[in-house]
Amino acid sequence: IRSNRKTVAIQVNSDRSVTVRAPRSASEKDIEEILKKKKAWISKHIEKIKETKERFEAEPTEKLTREKVIALAEEALKVIPERVEYFAKVIGVTYGKITVRNQKTRWGSCSIHSKKIRMNLQLAVKSEECVEYVLVHELCHLLEPSHNQRFYDLMSHFLPDWRERKQKLNEKV
Repeated sequence: IRSNRKTVAIQVNSDRSVTVRAPRSASEKDIEEILKKKKAWISKHIEKIKETKERFEAEPTEKLTREKVIALAEEALKVIPERVEYFAKVIGVTYGKITVRNQKTRWGSCSIHSKKIRMNLQLAVKSEECVEYVLVHELCHLLEPSHNQRFYDLMSHFLPDWRERKQKLNEKV
């Protein structure tokens, strides 16, 4: 996709396709060169998406009826807002709306600009420590959008045992 941008951006999509955004002035050769340099990065991200999808597909999931989804959402909304409020104060961030959705591949997500936090309703059946891990993860993204060293330092500062919690969250039941 060509536009009035100054840099090339590479995006690996959930269907494992790759989108390249490039300046109008970039030649096909320049773009191919960048893609060659970033081949390992692209492969790593495609593999991550594949693993995430496989993990979620491998988990035994019962067919959720509309009533079960509503019940899970209500259960999640009893716990999540007060925990978000608590951790937002501890971390020193403000947040927007909290929504609970039946997401297939993510435990949570957030929008940096609107500060909206989205949580997977299946967290309602997970332990409180797992829910807290996802909440702190999303709230830390409001301070640091990327998964870089600063982000992991924030996670370690606000939730020192986050690695164990993450592992527990992703264990097969």
